[in-house]
Amino acid sequence: MVAVVHHHGPSTGAGGLPLVLLHGFPLDSQMWAEVIAELPQIPVLAVDLPGFGAAREAAEPDGATLESFADAVVGSLRDAGVTRAVVAGLSMGGYVLMALAQRHADLLAGVGLLDTKAGEDTVEARTGRLSVANRALGPDGAQAVAGMIEGLLGPTSRAKRSDVVEQVRHWLAQAPPEGIAGAQRAMATRPDRLAVLQTLQVPALVLYGSEDALAGAEAHEAMAQALGTEPVVVEGAGHLSAVEEPAAVAEALAQLYQRSI
Repeated sequence: MVAVVHHHGPSTGAGGLPLVLLHGFPLDSQMWAEVIAELPQIPVLAVDLPGFGAAREAAEPDGATLESFADAVVGSLRDAGVTRAVVAGLSMGGYVLMALAQRHADLLAGVGLLDTKAGEDTVEARTGRLSVANRALGPDGAQAVAGMIEGLLGPTSRAKRSDVVEQVRHWLAQAPPEGIAGAQRAMATRPDRLAVLQTLQVPALVLYGSEDALAGAEAHEAMAQALGTEPVVVEGAGHLSAVEEPAAVAEALAQLYQRSI
């Protein structure tokens, strides 16, 4: 599998430390654009995970796992000369980060877990993911994820941020069907990785939107406790905090980066 890395901001230079951003489902690295714009002094590497964005041709609708996603990210970073980084992931990106932490902990100088959870899916959630995967590969295509907008965005965004609503609706409509299927099947089989977080001895950020209906306070408090930190709550944001309130998320990521260098 292949992940594609997009460079933003200053060069890391020899031995420099970048901030790596892993996107949520079923989006791509574009979701970080407004956050990156708030971080002009930090070298940022925004990753397109296999099956999405510039890596959409690398989709594996039948064989993808979060472990293979993590290995693809690490391989692409090493190809770019990166052997250590601060890595942050939102939602699915957080799942990939936790798989990466289990398999490649030596890469991590700091970790950011945003609007995600360490636990495995319930039986109901797993069944739903597999249903979406099958629908995406059938006549529905990207329409299989169109209804996600209600869960991705909080009520404040849906009521007051029409530009954000339209942008996310457009992203959902453009989601690649094979990428959707591969990612959903990969997420459906993920294990509980709370114990993995307890082994990490690096600066950490746990952040979530106050209106996140998909990964709420309990999940984030558990991760924060495992990492020895306190969760950061972004008021007025839902599951896509980085899209809904990019300035607040950028500030938290900048603080994580400074604690990690």
